[in-house]
Amino acid sequence: MTGSNKGSNDGPVEEFRRVTAAAMRAMACEPELTVSFTPDPPSISGEEVRLPLPARDLPAEDVGVVRGEADALALRHRHHNAELHQARVPSAPAARALYDAVEQARVEAIGANRMSGVADNLSAAHEMRSRNKGFARVTQRDQAPVSEAVAMLAREALTGTPPPPSARPMVNVWRPFIESKIGAALSDLSDCLDDQTAFQDVIRQMISDLGLAEEELATEPDSDDNSGDDQDDAEGESTGEGESDGDTQAMDGEGEDEQAGAESEEMDMPFEDGDGDMEQGAGDEDPDAPGQPWRPPEYGHNQGEQFIYDAYTTEHDEIVEAQDLCDPDELSRLRQQLDQQLGHLQSLISKLANRLQRRLMAKQTRNWEFDLEEGLLDTARLTRVVTNPAHPLSFKMEEDTNFRDTVVTLLIDNSGSMRGRPISVAAMSADILARTLERCGVKVEILGFTTRAWKGGQSREKWLAASKPANAGRLNDLRHIIYKSADAPWRRARKNLGLMLREGLLKENIDGEALLWAHNRLLARSEQRRILMIISDGAPVDDSTLSVNAGNYLERHLRQVIEHIETYSPIELLAIGIGHDVTRYYRRAVTIVDAEQLGGTVMDQLAELFDEEDDIFQKSRRGRIQRVT
Repeated sequence: MTGSNKGSNDGPVEEFRRVTAAAMRAMACEPELTVSFTPDPPSISGEEVRLPLPARDLPAEDVGVVRGEADALALRHRHHNAELHQARVPSAPAARALYDAVEQARVEAIGANRMSGVADNLSAAHEMRSRNKGFARVTQRDQAPVSEAVAMLAREALTGTPPPPSARPMVNVWRPFIESKIGAALSDLSDCLDDQTAFQDVIRQMISDLGLAEEELATEPDSDDNSGDDQDDAEGESTGEGESDGDTQAMDGEGEDEQAGAESEEMDMPFEDGDGDMEQGAGDEDPDAPGQPWRPPEYGHNQGEQFIYDAYTTEHDEIVEAQDLCDPDELSRLRQQLDQQLGHLQSLISKLANRLQRRLMAKQTRNWEFDLEEGLLDTARLTRVVTNPAHPLSFKMEEDTNFRDTVVTLLIDNSGSMRGRPISVAAMSADILARTLERCGVKVEILGFTTRAWKGGQSREKWLAASKPANAGRLNDLRHIIYKSADAPWRRARKNLGLMLREGLLKENIDGEALLWAHNRLLARSEQRRILMIISDGAPVDDSTLSVNAGNYLERHLRQVIEHIETYSPIELLAIGIGHDVTRYYRRAVTIVDAEQLGGTVMDQLAELFDEEDDIFQKSRRGRIQRVT
């Protein structure tokens, strides 16, 4: 009796959570699973499971999505061997993404083929994911990764279920290319659905046929004869300029063998104009002749070679308002999702915001003016009126000495590595900061940076069409996003911050150019004090650019930009690294281990900046007083 009363008092949401968790444990054959419902993306780690938080009124769409995510995680826990999967996973990012996505399609197909209800739940989850990633607006292949399309086609081949409506435009764009390359392999997947090892063999063959990572999938790993390999990948080979790191070499199948071949070709090539030319007359001199001491060539002096950063083309770059990247309904839904996450941290938010506000407002009222004819009655001087009734009343007034006009720009890394909790916390911190500083009369600008596509986009296509000219420089399409301009009030821009939670938004990051863009926007401002704060979780990474340049090409440019700003610019620069040491780049920097620390760290660093200004003001004021006395 007690148990039934408790169930009836919990309400429909709690009942739904309990039933969903029980069904998940049964499907996973794991009674010890701990299921929690949070605003975070769905995930499973050991026996800990996170599922989406359903709305209180339990709309049918939310119910289907939550059940679909639960079924997908339960099937993966039951039918997936993580050790076997990890032992054979390729390291190239594109190949790994395809490998993981098709394996997930396998475990979901096992459940969908056996239970029609599970198939319906999975379809609802896939529809929501595709809608969040913006697959309905895909018109070109570079707007969506090939792994997503292959996973959808694999699911179709294994279960007979067509792609969800929101994903069909994306699949239709990719389908001719994929079926021409791996159509037969997709048909072979159903023959080994219950054998993960055999299924992996087919996936690896698909990766090879698509040209994503040939050097990792070679059937004869002991062979030393690699110099004759002349494999072309789907995106094109590296020009061989510079040396890339391991991640860059894995990009598009460009490995050490191709670089070695390129270097040997460079050694045999004659000098060309503009590339290591000898000085005029240098070859005519005899270094042993008297009076003609030998000197090293100009390009061999001790000073480092000047680094020149360039972009192959900027015609496809864009600076876009956040509301232009998303329809209003989806933007409202994403904002609601952000508000749900803010609700769990409301007490912490209030403490941080109030603490910063008190510290800032305290600097706005410093002095009083006395012996005025109007204002507040100065009770301390009433004794003069008592002793001399003819003496007029004395009034006082607080003198406002506002700290210098200030604007703060928050530049947020919108790269794929920020996906999940880091970008959610960054969005929440930006929201808190904008509201708090606006109350204190400080203007706030919130910007984001990423790329328009994975692996180059239209810039790379143009480079390939031009027969891969050397010295390509930056080879991707930039996307710089304005979430909130400095002059826009928070209420008008609040919905835009939810865009950071959109799944398909986060791609690659080119920090140097983004930092310049935000810096130049601040330079155009009229405020006396300008602060630029960047939040990032790592060094700049763009596979397309690094595949045709030195491995530190983007990092060197970032260091160059930082040095210029910190040395010559009037703008104060501050960096916060999430799980990544950014102190090696920036003079004023903080590294945090957990994204949960971001909100407090942002507030503390800003408070310290304003405290430093207060100290400078007080010293300057004391100096003026001493000079007067």
